[in-house]
Amino acid sequence: MSNEFDNDSIVDKFTHFLTNGKFRKTPERYAILRKAIELHSHFDVDALHMAIERDSYHVSRATVYNTVELLEDAGILSKNVFGQNPAMYEVNHDNHIHLVCKRCGKIREIENSHIAGHVMQLHTEDFTADSFAITIYGLCGECCPKDKG
Repeated sequence: MSNEFDNDSIVDKFTHFLTNGKFRKTPERYAILRKAIELHSHFDVDALHMAIERDSYHVSRATVYNTVELLEDAGILSKNVFGQNPAMYEVNHDNHIHLVCKRCGKIREIENSHIAGHVMQLHTEDFTADSFAITIYGLCGECCPKDKG
């Protein structure tokens, strides 16, 4: 799966969202957006805040939380809740499968064109699918009991 995003179009999308919503375009909001893109993985708000702080860019935790909400409202970040864990975010992209280990909590993403083909054909009288994200729970290779036989 490609973790490459068109950063310029994401920044443009956020700028457009902020302009239309009459929100301020602050350097802090853009720093948070850029760090979220840079992480290339699932993250919670605290991990995002720590990553920004590690770069010696100081921003309040509240600003990170508020900006993450704006990024979600703008359609840039997707919020996922895996089991009882805190909400995790990722840069929004369509048609992927999350594999979540119930023991250690690792999250892996895969694409499966066979499953994608079936899901995208899903339609009923009042619904037609145009994208999907699926979550599958199990045990990862490190947590799965090995066959000793």
